[in-house]
Amino acid sequence: MLRTVAFAVVSTVWSAGLALAQSAQMPVSQCQAIAEAIPKVTFASFKPLQLAQRQLKEDVTITFVGHSTYQIESPDGIVIATDYSGVHRTALLPDVITMNKAHSTHYTLNPDHGIEHVLPGWSDVPGEKAIHNVLVGDAYIRNVATDIRAYGGFEENGNSIFIFEIAGLCIGHLGHLHHELTDDHYTEIGRLDILMVPTDGGLTMGADSMSRVVQRLRSSLILPMHRGGPPLDRFLAMFDGRFDIVYGQSNAMTVSMRSLPRKPQIVVPPGL
Repeated sequence: MLRTVAFAVVSTVWSAGLALAQSAQMPVSQCQAIAEAIPKVTFASFKPLQLAQRQLKEDVTITFVGHSTYQIESPDGIVIATDYSGVHRTALLPDVITMNKAHSTHYTLNPDHGIEHVLPGWSDVPGEKAIHNVLVGDAYIRNVATDIRAYGGFEENGNSIFIFEIAGLCIGHLGHLHHELTDDHYTEIGRLDILMVPTDGGLTMGADSMSRVVQRLRSSLILPMHRGGPPLDRFLAMFDGRFDIVYGQSNAMTVSMRSLPRKPQIVVPPGL
């Protein structure tokens, strides 16, 4: 059975790019364009800090592991693995894993017992939305539900776009996205500085549909994943010079709010 570990809300909280105050208040997503209702949040692994004495930490390390799995390491050392199945293992044992269920390379029913926070992108109740609003150390994690193809039709709310708010950055992972997004989806998502996007050209969506999603989100960094089907060049060609194309020398990159490029970049990791 999948599990999520929840802890009690504490009365004194820290702020690292998130708006936190008293226990009666909840974190405000810094990435949402419109926050009409502040989501409930689970506080986990809380460590009180003296902010005046804390050295400013900005760098987030993102490593392409394989398929749709990226390892995200926060400035405070929180390790997150996206669309984690255990097939592509991260170098560090994750504190948090997110999963989607389009096929078995995106999830596992038997995660390592050392992984404290397991966040499935679907609900056990068909049609209902999975809802995650979890604060783990200096990482705030939430999701936006989308549909997936199933049995000749669509399964409502069967996929999740996960959003990681770390050190002021808004990092989004589209999961196994099967349809273009609505205005409501874009409002829920808000700003994304970094976007992890499937580029298979058909198993999720065609390159033209996926490129429209990417252009609407207007992220500074695009990180391809889930390669398969048509060549990656077909996906890259959809942007026609509007984005710089960079071929990374390493599967790992370090990024901060200060280092985001002025012109949007698609960064292709060598392991893809």
